Amino acid sequence: MHDPGEKACTGARTEELCALTCSHVDLQGEPPSSMVWRSVRAGGDTKTEKSRRTLAMPKRCVDALKAHRERQAVPRKAAGIRWQDNDLVFASTVGTPLDSHNVRRAFRKVVKKAGLNEKEWTPREMRHSFVSLLSASGVPIENISRLVGHSNTKVTETVYRKQLRPVLLEGAEAMDDLFKP
Repeated sequence: MHDPGEKACTGARTEELCALTCSHVDLQGEPPSSMVWRSVRAGGDTKTEKSRRTLAMPKRCVDALKAHRERQAVPRKAAGIRWQDNDLVFASTVGTPLDSHNVRRAFRKVVKKAGLNEKEWTPREMRHSFVSLLSASGVPIENISRLVGHSNTKVTETVYRKQLRPVLLEGAEAMDDLFKP
């Protein structure tokens, strides 16, 4: 996975993106979307039944995937007859599924190039960032939980959401309203 854009923009799990096929991505639809129905887990199933979901993709993600498809043509051509067409969106240089080591290695390169400490960041951080940014933007936790494929909000709230600003604003806003100058 050379571009973490899809993970950052959709909150999908690494194992879901490693199994994502081109036939499950609709870049022309209204809205563009990806069908997260498989993973590289044993049996190819997603982590839970609620993890199977179709996610609308923001323009940034669509643009990144289009550019990725163009870049992927280079290794496909270089591999020649060694290329294994598995219809994967994110594949090795010969078209085979990426394993977790490939993903982490590629991710570390991106993180380092961004000027961050590659030892402090993992691909999973993109999911945490997705949850935290949506939460800070006011998206209800129930919606965020569904987007990331959690069966309830508990894991979303306690494990993934990092508080970027105070979430409990109602008290302060109510007091400001009551005691307007």
